Amino acid sequence: MNAAFWGELFGTATLILLGNGVVACVLLNKSYGHAAGWIAITAGWAFAVMAGVFVAESIGSNAHLNPAVTVGIAIATGDWSRVGTYVLAQFIGAMLGALLVWLHYLPHWAQTPDAAIKRACFCTSPAVRHRLLNLTSEIIGTFVLVFVAQAIYSSRVAPSKLAPGLGPLLLGCLVWSIGLSLGGTTGYAINPARDLGPRVMHAVLPIDGKGDSHWSYAAVPVVGPLIGACLAGVVARMLSI
Repeated sequence: MNAAFWGELFGTATLILLGNGVVACVLLNKSYGHAAGWIAITAGWAFAVMAGVFVAESIGSNAHLNPAVTVGIAIATGDWSRVGTYVLAQFIGAMLGALLVWLHYLPHWAQTPDAAIKRACFCTSPAVRHRLLNLTSEIIGTFVLVFVAQAIYSSRVAPSKLAPGLGPLLLGCLVWSIGLSLGGTTGYAINPARDLGPRVMHAVLPIDGKGDSHWSYAAVPVVGPLIGACLAGVVARMLSI
């Protein structure tokens, strides 16, 4: 396996460990962070993205951490050479990160009777269930993610490239903005691996009273982000961003 594979795997694992970790911290009973609220969750996810990107880049990948981002950038640039490697590593990393969240909060699952809250520590659910509009929310959120990320790294914005370390920080701020502004409808999965990998782990892990894994909704946070990323890639390519 090459550095790009390991970078995406460990970067995505870091993303999910810290991202789903803050959700567990806020939602699970007996946690010191219990009921800290949406601001804590969105901030935690922003820092998780920043940390995951730093890890991935330090190992040797381009730090996509997201199959939708990988596909969107491939469309924008025309380079599909790493798509298979990246996507495989991202899904494995997402499952590893979810496993670590389960292990870290092991005593708290039995202290939390609400099955939906336990599931939320792994994957997303809509605030108001409406499949078409939920899909639309994921398309819009992921379009913003991929399109603005392309703009951040555009040679027109930074002709001499971004200062070292600035890119991950700006990407974290972007995800924080998406969470604060657009996350209230579906929980802003905006990443097929982030949702599907941990949903699989929720299904297979021995979590007391976990309920079902909400597979009837699972296609939305996979298909929506892929559509949004493809659209962003096409527009970015048209505009030469």
